[in-house]
Amino acid sequence: MCGILGIVAPAGRSVGVDDAHAERMRDLMVHRGPDDAGLWRGDGCVFAHRRLAVLDTSPAGRQPMRSGDGRFVLVYNGELYNEPALRKELEVHGARFRSTCDTETVLMALATWGDKALRRFRGMYALGLFDTRERRLLLARDPLGVKPLYFAAAGADLVFASEIPPVLAHPSMSPKPNLPMVSAYLTTIRTCLGNDTLFEGVYCLAPGQSLVCDCAGDDLAINLEDHWTGEAVGDDIDEAHAAALVREELARSVKMHLRADVPTCALLSGGLDSTVTTMLARPRFRTLRTYAAGAERVRIDPDEAPTDDLAWARVASDAIGTRHAEAAITERRFTELWSTMIERTGVPLSTPNETAIYAVASRLREDGCIVTISGEGADELFAGYELPMTSAWQFATTPSADPLAGGEFQLESNAWLPTSAKSAVFNEHVWRLLDNDEALAGHYRGEFSRCVEEVGERAGPVDAHLRFLRRVNLTGLLQRLDSATMLASVEGRTPFADRRICAVAEAMPMSVKFDPGRETLGGTGGAAIATQVRTKIALREAFRTNLPPGIADRPKASFPLPFQEWLRPQRFAVRQSEVVAELFTPAAIESVARDPGAAWRLAWPMLNIALWARRWWG
Repeated sequence: MCGILGIVAPAGRSVGVDDAHAERMRDLMVHRGPDDAGLWRGDGCVFAHRRLAVLDTSPAGRQPMRSGDGRFVLVYNGELYNEPALRKELEVHGARFRSTCDTETVLMALATWGDKALRRFRGMYALGLFDTRERRLLLARDPLGVKPLYFAAAGADLVFASEIPPVLAHPSMSPKPNLPMVSAYLTTIRTCLGNDTLFEGVYCLAPGQSLVCDCAGDDLAINLEDHWTGEAVGDDIDEAHAAALVREELARSVKMHLRADVPTCALLSGGLDSTVTTMLARPRFRTLRTYAAGAERVRIDPDEAPTDDLAWARVASDAIGTRHAEAAITERRFTELWSTMIERTGVPLSTPNETAIYAVASRLREDGCIVTISGEGADELFAGYELPMTSAWQFATTPSADPLAGGEFQLESNAWLPTSAKSAVFNEHVWRLLDNDEALAGHYRGEFSRCVEEVGERAGPVDAHLRFLRRVNLTGLLQRLDSATMLASVEGRTPFADRRICAVAEAMPMSVKFDPGRETLGGTGGAAIATQVRTKIALREAFRTNLPPGIADRPKASFPLPFQEWLRPQRFAVRQSEVVAELFTPAAIESVARDPGAAWRLAWPMLNIALWARRWWG
């Protein structure tokens, strides 16, 4: 797990930075790679790397890494979980390896099979490969977007990096707010949507997307393409078969995700997802350390059933037999972490519990752990969100509903600040420029249309809606996990958010994932009887008999924090920011400054924008 940086220029030109400046850009990501650093300069290309050593911690895994003939140069951030199988296949083709690091396998695969090698990779990754003979740059990001990659045209150069601050540190770059994305952030709390970021001219590679840059001409020629798409919904299977398949595939995924040469642990919230991954991981360790974070609610009655994450995590830890530790979050700690994270990453936070993930990652790193597994992905793949799925079902099964209006439904039903409220929040001239949020609405329409196409003809009413949650919601959650864990120099791995698990889950019919419940006649006097809504059906049934009592049916939770009560210390930031004053109406600003807890749906994104603006523009 690492931080990568690259700069390429057209033929006959040198990149616009010297080695010292490139090293300063690279070292803005020292938290992503505290163990080693490297720099390579070629004709019109500079690659740089910060290393967090996880597999083959010797100097043999150092990057940038060159192929044996010197033609290809690679910078790579990630882990390749099917690396042993690919290594054996490459050895049949004559490859000779100098290390046991998966970076070398990625390099050999790309040199042997070209861009088609990406379709063989099972893992999380963001990479840059430069072909010195053809003067061709390949950038690629893993199918589910576990690892980030940003890029920008910087003068005559193309610059890319694992984080935005190094991109903006190129001398031809100047940070400017991307106004449509600022508006989108207020609604979605996403700092990336599609290829857009909060900074004008800075883009992110989308999950499963590649960028090819031809550097052989007088100008750089860039092309974006998808190297992976999701599965269509397949044939019907019953619950028992689905549960058995999920159990088998997830056990294999957890095993693959535990491959490491450094101390490994697990995040454990006491919910279904993290308890399952921890339970599957436990037999592979003499002692497995687990960690939870949260704001604990004091229980007066010691016999009272657990209600908060910390209490449930203790129940799960005791049942599984792990060595457990906690990172408790107070209001003061929340405020400190919030400011620190924006200052260091250069972007607003997404969900408030991003601070809890950073706190728990810092704690486990202090204990010597380098890798941790986490439960992200289960809800978006196996339909774990009861309210959004039920709402989508009601929308999709209404006789007058337009199936292609699902994008607008997803936008408004999950909005922190709906478009209809923004004319009272943005200053008039700003709202006029935003054209009634047409850029945001258009993005959601396009994403939903793509989901409809992906799920295919066998899909039911809400398959496209669940696919949308994977494409939009899961991408945001994985970005949150990467940002928070890497800030603490920890590698976060996600056995659920895995290419094979995704394919298995998406091929399953909705009937083994989500049941909306129904009303039937038959009660006293012919009254209606409502059946219970069921979520993550196959996953729950796969492990129900192995889980501690109560966890199999525990409602969704993930290190939640009472953040509405903790917004007050930052409330005056909105009054101190010239950027905020330029964007938002005095009435909106004062409502946040006066009582952010009462206006929390506006206060959380607006305060983040204020802290982000302070970071870049004073």
